Amino acid sequence: MCGILAIIGNVDKEKVQQLSKRQKHRGPDEWGMYETPGGSVLSHERLSIIDLNTGTQPIQGTDTAWVMHNGEIYNHLELRKKKLKGHQFRTTCDSEVIVHLYEEYKYDFCNMLDGVFAFVLIDGQKFMAARDPIGVKPMYYGTDNDGNMYFSSEMKAIADQCSAMEAFPPGHYYTAETGFVKYFNPSWEDHRKCNKEYDPARLREALIAATKKRLMSDVPLGVLLSGGLDSSLTASIAQKLVRESGNVLHSFSVGVHPEATDLVAARKVAKFIGTRHHQILFGIEEGLEALEKVIWHLETYDVTTIRAATPMYFLSKAISDMGIKVVLSGEGADEIFGGYLYFHNAPSDVEFQKETIQRVFRLSTADCLRADKATMAAGLEARVPFLDKGFLQVAMSMKARYKRPDRENGVIEKWPLRAAFNVKDDPYLPDEILWRQKEQFGDGVGYSWIDTIKAHCDRIISDEEFAMASQEFPYNTPDTKEAFYFRKLFEKYYPEGHSIKTVLKWIPKWQKNTDPSGRAAEIHFDTTEKY
Repeated sequence: MCGILAIIGNVDKEKVQQLSKRQKHRGPDEWGMYETPGGSVLSHERLSIIDLNTGTQPIQGTDTAWVMHNGEIYNHLELRKKKLKGHQFRTTCDSEVIVHLYEEYKYDFCNMLDGVFAFVLIDGQKFMAARDPIGVKPMYYGTDNDGNMYFSSEMKAIADQCSAMEAFPPGHYYTAETGFVKYFNPSWEDHRKCNKEYDPARLREALIAATKKRLMSDVPLGVLLSGGLDSSLTASIAQKLVRESGNVLHSFSVGVHPEATDLVAARKVAKFIGTRHHQILFGIEEGLEALEKVIWHLETYDVTTIRAATPMYFLSKAISDMGIKVVLSGEGADEIFGGYLYFHNAPSDVEFQKETIQRVFRLSTADCLRADKATMAAGLEARVPFLDKGFLQVAMSMKARYKRPDRENGVIEKWPLRAAFNVKDDPYLPDEILWRQKEQFGDGVGYSWIDTIKAHCDRIISDEEFAMASQEFPYNTPDTKEAFYFRKLFEKYYPEGHSIKTVLKWIPKWQKNTDPSGRAAEIHFDTTEKY
């Protein structure tokens, strides 16, 4: 994992280094740079995960091409042995296969990569940039008034340099000759082709396979464990796989009080599956003080993203301080299976299916953005098995009637996933966790966390100031004092119009209110949560 910065054109090398250091947190281990004879530059801030000794980037191919890559290519060994068996490799780093695939296939190779990636490749006067299918890894692109083109992992490196800037679209590559090309075109993108019958064994095997490949690492690895279904399944699968090799898996949870709902559930899971568990507590006042720094890292003003990212920010720092560089996380399951509580209100199977597809393709603006930037703020890499291409093909192709929840008839949200892992002879989870109601991460750390944020914003944003919201923020006008406050903090660091327009707000559908908290959904069970 790392932070990448590429400037295609003719730029000052010292300036490139200054801009690159704005995302040094993404790659604290080393820095590398390559400058073409024409003046274009690739700059790479590295977090060493694979090939600690020879994996310095940018990496040169067989001849004149160079690449830098943020992400992991899980099938790099298979590519070396088969499609690239005639190539001479300089490193054992997974990233190097990208430049050799370019040499072998020109631009038509992104679908051969199994993993997550944002990369820029330069070959003389030619260049190519690409982003993984779902946008697990971030990337932004823009141009300046001199015609130089910029690419970076985070927009803080380039926003004030560009006259125009946007988020690089997931599932696309870009070259000067072709413009943007959409290479990722899964059958399930068309809701009419989501017509497969439910096969619990196939679904279970696909998630186990997705998790297994994400254990690839030359450094210590752990798992984020909120106690919800998704992270608990990920932890349980990983623990079974790690136990086979005789290693110890560390699990981590976060909250404002030891008896917060997620922390209680996480302890039950950790005890059941046998991980070495760590519980991280943060103070609510500490969280409020961190909001500005969190928003600087996240590069968003979306309310639900910030609410959830703040606990994740504290958790990531604690994990990184323990010397662990890689964690597995459960992002994506709620989008794939319609797990958010508002999905109970879907008016039909067709509308349910369309919403899951749209949510998956918008993950790069929400949960993927949060998971990447909150963890990388501490130099920690998060891997997401649910967004594996193979698993997506199985899970997204399923008929909606198997996924759509119906509480009146006893069908809980994400039923197919729960049922697939309801294995009695060698259980993955205790029943009370396997069938636990969806609790959104920002809520589960302690209900007082979100309640206090709202009260805090109500105090510091006056009624008079909030009344001017549409004049001060005509684009994406905030509709609550909380959203207003977050927007003020965001524009302190990212005032450019193109920065503001990169943000897509997360809003629940088919719900009487637009509060993103799961507790705002009518279907949410009341609890005795006091913290």
